[in-house]
Amino acid sequence: MKLKVLPVCLTLTILCGATLFAQDETVVLSDKEKGIFEAAEKNSVDVQQKVKDSTEYEIIIMDIGFNRWLTQIAQPKGYYSQRFMEQRNYIMVVEWNRRVLQPQVFDPLLYELQINYDQNIDYGYDVNYQLYNYFIYFQRRYNQRLGPFLPRI
Repeated sequence: MKLKVLPVCLTLTILCGATLFAQDETVVLSDKEKGIFEAAEKNSVDVQQKVKDSTEYEIIIMDIGFNRWLTQIAQPKGYYSQRFMEQRNYIMVVEWNRRVLQPQVFDPLLYELQINYDQNIDYGYDVNYQLYNYFIYFQRRYNQRLGPFLPRI
């Protein structure tokens, strides 16, 4: 029994150590990206549902530097699959909303509003693309981590 528990404990220790080690990695920003961040002033993100004859979704991101960053720094549309972005967005939305609900721990000026994102709804490629890239932009600009992975471009 002791011999079976030891490998499990050892494996868990290695996994925890690797996770902690991976979180110590830093994000390197280019001069162009730093310039965009310095020019930006305010951040807010809002996923809204627009209903017409059929259901359509749109995302409104009010951050002065985001559109410039999206066009000049982010990967172009088609680089990521919708499925990939949906999976990442769900992880980051859960963490974002957790931080919104803890203003005594996390800066309430960074995490102002909850994001209403349901992983069972198909928001389409464009909404997922903009939300995913906003999370990357936000993490890089404010040196935050909303998931277990580095916010890479």
